[in-house]
Amino acid sequence: MTASETRPLTAVRRFPSDFLWGAATAAYQIEGAAAEDGRTPSIWDTFSHTPGKVFEGHTGDVAVDHYHRFREDVRLMSELGLNAYRFSVSWSRVQPTGRGPAVQKGLDFYRRLVDELLAAGIEPALTLYHWDLPQELEDAGGWPERATAERFAAYAGLVAEALGDRVSRWTTLNEPWCSAFLGYGSGVHAPGRTDPVAALRAAHHLNLGHGLAVQALRSALPAGAKLAVSLNLHEVRPLTPSAEDREAARRIDTVGNGVWLGPMLDGRYPEELFADTAHLTDWGFVRAGDEATAGQPLDWLGINYYTPTVVSRVADGEAKPQDDGHGNSEFSPWPGADDVAFHQADGARTAMGWPVDPSGLEDLLTRISARYPELPLVVSENGAAYEDVVGADGSVHDPERAAYVHAHLEALHRAVEAGAVVHGYFLWSLLDNFEWAYGYAKRFGAVHVDYATLRRTPKSSARWYARVARSGELHAPGAEG
Repeated sequence: MTASETRPLTAVRRFPSDFLWGAATAAYQIEGAAAEDGRTPSIWDTFSHTPGKVFEGHTGDVAVDHYHRFREDVRLMSELGLNAYRFSVSWSRVQPTGRGPAVQKGLDFYRRLVDELLAAGIEPALTLYHWDLPQELEDAGGWPERATAERFAAYAGLVAEALGDRVSRWTTLNEPWCSAFLGYGSGVHAPGRTDPVAALRAAHHLNLGHGLAVQALRSALPAGAKLAVSLNLHEVRPLTPSAEDREAARRIDTVGNGVWLGPMLDGRYPEELFADTAHLTDWGFVRAGDEATAGQPLDWLGINYYTPTVVSRVADGEAKPQDDGHGNSEFSPWPGADDVAFHQADGARTAMGWPVDPSGLEDLLTRISARYPELPLVVSENGAAYEDVVGADGSVHDPERAAYVHAHLEALHRAVEAGAVVHGYFLWSLLDNFEWAYGYAKRFGAVHVDYATLRRTPKSSARWYARVARSGELHAPGAEG
């Protein structure tokens, strides 16, 4: 039984007056201006320009041109009642080679963006890294190399010096699991490498880079700055109650969650992780003091959630379902879990093929908050892609998305009632955009973008979300939402 099955729904749920109502984006997905003002290629520029890597050869060269249209986009945020906006900084726009001084034109863009947000009464929530490593650093070895963690800390200091007087909410990494295991393990994300040992090395150096960046930020920022990391923690569930399936869930929890929570919040890796991957590596790249460095004190934890992960254990020779929701590859993003099969639950699904199950968010928030009761949580990403249709009058009516968000906000509120400390919710995403390996084929936005004209049109779900954000009250979506 899940937590959501033990408490009834209510008609209206009220949130605190200081609750963060936001939306989120990522630099490569929206900015465009790929070669302007000194910006050089990131691994996603290279990956998207490699034939066969991204749907129909789509790239983020133009994306939705946020670089030139950010003022229009901030006005949209204001119209939607948002009091916070989570965005990422393009490392290769600020520090094109990943080394040396910052490019001031790159920093100036973010200065203008932050000033525009503050003038509109919207709190900027800055993410330093959302997967777009400068290509020059990848050419030098990328995240599997320790030097990249050190470079990341230096970059964090540059951004903090430029924006620390205006930005108080900072996130080091977004979903490092994807950076390490989809980028270096299964190869479905940039840089497209398929080496399980490189993936584990990348995971460690992302942990180390996070800790070093927190230290750099603490040195450069005012005392009141709030520092975090955003993790796509997996709500792992065994397919059956059998001991074998519970062991499968334990393995996925370890390499999906423990690999981050251990060093970042407990100051040490789980021993099970070393045991599960001993046939791949002895983890000799972990130096004395690394785990303590990764475990820097944080002010909040971002949790990204879309759907649960359902697993079973399979015996040698048995067919193994591979549908883990993370793209198609003959290479696994789950090192040490070769005997684990993934399953998708029955019922409603989004356009990504992901089951709609808000109970997973409730259970995840409740469990993490109970484990770390002194650390406030923020849902830093949650949302859904659907096959949006533009009406004859130019409007976009998307009741499925409004229903999805409503159900997940209900789940969040139930978690709070159960004792979870949750301070905010960021809808993914503000705008339809470049959806990584899916190109422009999947639309997550609250605001529809016509990719031919770049015209922005708030969807009906956006108007519903605006009413929730302004009132702090969660009503069921009406006919217009």
